[in-house]
Amino acid sequence: MNKAIVITPVKNALENTLKTIEAILANEQKVHYVVYNDFSDEQTSKTLAEKSVSMGFELINLADLTTSPSPNYNIVLAHAQNIALAQNLPLIVVESDVEIKKDTFTKLLDFMKGRQQLAMAGAVTVDNEGKVNFPYLKFSKHKQAFESTKRSLSFCCTLMSPSFLKAYSFANLDRSKDWYDTIISKKALELNFENYILLDTPVLHKAHGSRPWKQLKYSNPIKYYWYKFTKGRDKI
Repeated sequence: MNKAIVITPVKNALENTLKTIEAILANEQKVHYVVYNDFSDEQTSKTLAEKSVSMGFELINLADLTTSPSPNYNIVLAHAQNIALAQNLPLIVVESDVEIKKDTFTKLLDFMKGRQQLAMAGAVTVDNEGKVNFPYLKFSKHKQAFESTKRSLSFCCTLMSPSFLKAYSFANLDRSKDWYDTIISKKALELNFENYILLDTPVLHKAHGSRPWKQLKYSNPIKYYWYKFTKGRDKI
């Protein structure tokens, strides 16, 4: 019996994506795993189709659902929410630049038990040396195993509870935005739910590995902000 719906939105970045998929399929919980291909290039799309058969995950090509150009995170979230609601299961987002551990889902699911007001539980992200990294640098000096937070969680590796999924429809997400982790984090608090960061549940995050152009924010910030404002990218 499945314990959760797990999704990974994909836009190219094939090497990192395959490592993400392999780690998820090696986890110790039984989950319904869906990879959403958001108009990736031909080689990535072809490989995902082949791997979905050989490795055993569900592949949904967004080209079958919409003609809207990527990113289509709102469509992914709304579609996945419907799957989760139909099975009354939590939804876990694992982005394609993250590698989980075998017990990551176990820890997230165990943490959810008995917490009626839990909306989101995020696994803290770390680098190859095990140091907390983006987007959770703000928690790098915190020592407790977990904490409730009013700060926004990222979708790097985050569980959303069935009770929260029932309370807020992702069909209402603002289509003019690109990313929704901040919006959904705030909405959970508005609805009197609680969000938690799990500092004892680290996952490897290759920061911006799913969207390499964002590395420009550090290597060439002028070019990054030119892309951001003239091409309308990275709308939060």
